[in-house]
Amino acid sequence: MNIVENGMNLDIVAKTCNCKERDRKVTYSFVDSCHTLCQDKNDILSNELQACEKLFKYCRDPLDRKIVEREIADLKLILDLIQ
Repeated sequence: MNIVENGMNLDIVAKTCNCKERDRKVTYSFVDSCHTLCQDKNDILSNELQACEKLFKYCRDPLDRKIVEREIADLKLILDLIQ
């Protein structure tokens, strides 16, 4: 079976979860699970970074912004280390 890439590079959606009293974190979910078999670590981390950057644009809660900023910094560090 051939999989045609449709130009949309964002295969992962990022969300913040947990309540304010507990430790919040960023979670990811795949938009289309059939493409997850074809991606390597760099692709997945790059897509997570893009999803976090998109999430950061729409964050209004200061606590969420701080968590997403930290996640973006961590993802950039990991990408730099594995390349």
